[in-house]
Parts: sequence; structure tokens; C-alpha cells
Amino acid sequence: MHPELPIPAHFDPHRVGDVWRVPYGELAATAQAWLQQHQLPSVRDDRTVDHPTLALLIIDAQNTFCIPDFELFVAGRSGDGAVQDNRRLCEFIYRNLGSISTIIPTLDTHQAFQIFHPVFWVDEQGKHPAPMTMIDWESVRSGQWRINPAMPAIVDRLPQSQQLDLMAYGNHYTKVLQDLNKYPLTIWPFHSMLGGIGHALVSAVEAACFFHAMARQVPTRFEIKGYHPLTENYSVLRPEVLNDQHQQPIAEPNRSLIQSLLAFDAIAIAGQAKSHCVAWTISDLLSEIQTVNPALAQRVYLLEDCMSPVVVPGVVDFTEAAEAQFAAFAAAGMHRVRSTDALTSWPGWGLKTVH
Repeated sequence: MHPELPIPAHFDPHRVGDVWRVPYGELAATAQAWLQQHQLPSVRDDRTVDHPTLALLIIDAQNTFCIPDFELFVAGRSGDGAVQDNRRLCEFIYRNLGSISTIIPTLDTHQAFQIFHPVFWVDEQGKHPAPMTMIDWESVRSGQWRINPAMPAIVDRLPQSQQLDLMAYGNHYTKVLQDLNKYPLTIWPFHSMLGGIGHALVSAVEAACFFHAMARQVPTRFEIKGYHPLTENYSVLRPEVLNDQHQQPIAEPNRSLIQSLLAFDAIAIAGQAKSHCVAWTISDLLSEIQTVNPALAQRVYLLEDCMSPVVVPGVVDFTEAAEAQFAAFAAAGMHRVRSTDALTSWPGWGLKTVH
């Protein structure tokens, strides 16, 4: 196990809330010098008996969620939640550079015509729902909300789509969400659009991931989620709905990532938003763990000072819902920790995973 390191001089905590160009060449050279100065171990050595493997799963630390004035800034109740979360996250990465085996950032990835964007739905007057509208099964069944008549021709031309009766599918989709006790379909503003600046990782987080990759000589593993037009995809491990109204598959769980995560001795999780994509990912991970070996839940560490819930003052506040979910995760054996805690103080840290 490698000791904690100082924070490199290039990290500026005051720029975490800004968008800027990452100087890759300079960072690569600095990381190489950092490797030599601190004698960082090779990631290949992380599989040795005395060195636990640690995966850092970073959920959607993208501009669209983490930079003030972007589309879905996760402010939390503090008002600057995601900015401070990412400051602590970057510092966690730099301090524990020699102990983090792999960094896995997820990228929420969207296109214009998706089931959770306003353009997909209309009311009886043909008007699109406002962002943050909740569309439940009853409102679809009653005709209060219906699929935009223009959608079938558009969706049929998109990748990963099927030729469906979209109105029947909308009814099916919202009913499945209700039956699974998930959040109703939430209409979100256009956000995290592929090719747009909102889709990119926060500059400071990207720089920290790149520095880790160069210093430990291991690629950052990026995971794309959320591109399918016919389902939400809060969790990186599986979309919200897997089958259409004919029980034909429309999307699949991310089996490759699930298997990879379960092979690590420890998994630390951070990102945005605590109440949505983070919580849903952890829930799906827990379900997989309970299928394989419930004791593996003790290898999961939730960096709670590196995530915030969705809070829109006067509209919605998911703080209490997130707290209830995380209490359940802890009851199942996962650990609620802070990024400033030494890894050696984490319960069970250092134990090798037994499959």
C-alpha cells in the first residue's frame, strides 16, 4: 500500500468550477517526474498479495452537472455542491495516486430526441412538457401526455432504435417504471449532449484522471451511458427499462463493467447526482453483489463528500430520498466514508476479495 502523497502544485482548487483546456503535454511530463520522485508502484503490482486493488468509479463528473450555469448543475442544498465535491474528489485522487488502480469515469451521453427530453412528448394542445415535469403511467394512460407525432419517423432513423408503436411503448414504459418502484419519467432539459461542451468531464477532474493515467501507466476507463433514445439510463450498470411492450429487448446491462468492478478488492464511488445516477448505479451494483456474494458489499466505499443530491429550490429536493437510499446501502454492508479519511482507516481496507 502506497502512502498518501502531497497535492501537486499544478492543481488549483479555485479553478474546479471553471472550464479550461487541459495541458496534456505538460501534465504528462509532470506526472513522469512525479512517478520518479515518489517511486509510484506499477499498477501491475496492485495484484500482489499485500497491495489491494482499488477502482475509483466517478459518476458523470461532467460540465453539464458540475459547472454553475450549465444545464443541470447539481447544487445540493449548499448551492455549490458539485464544485466542492469535485475539489475534494481531485484532492482524493492526487493524495491516493499510488493506491488507486483504475479510474472509471462515466459519461452521460445524449442526443436531442430521447424519451426524457421535452420534444418527445406533447399534451392535448400539442405543447411540450416543461423540464422537471414528472410523467407517470396514469398521465399517459389518460392521454394527458402523449408521444409527439413527429417522433416515430425521427426515432426510426436513430441508432439503437426499434420500429415500435411509440404511443403503446410510452404507456408500457411508464407502467414498468411504476411497477419497479422507480422515479416516474422525469423530463430533463437538453443536457450532456454528445459533441457539446456539457458532455465533457470537468476540466479539473479530467486533468486529475489524466495525471493518474500517466503516473501509474494505466489508461482511464471511460464508460458511456444514456445514448439509447427509448430509455433513461441513470445507472451506468443498466438502463431503466430493458424490454419493449412485446418483451423484446431494447437494451442490455453493462455486463463487462459489472464483472470488472467485482474483480477489485475495493471500489470507491463518487460523482453526481447522489440522488439519481449515483444512487441508481450503487443500487444495481448491490443487486449484482447480492447475487454473487453479499459479503462483497463490504468492499464498496461511498465517498459522500464527493457527491450531492438534486435540489431545485421551490421545485424538488431529493436530499431526504438520497439519505434513505444510502442508509439502505450501509445496512447492506457498504461503507459511507469521506474523501479526507485515510484509506487505512476505511473499515476492512486492505483485505483481498474472496469470490
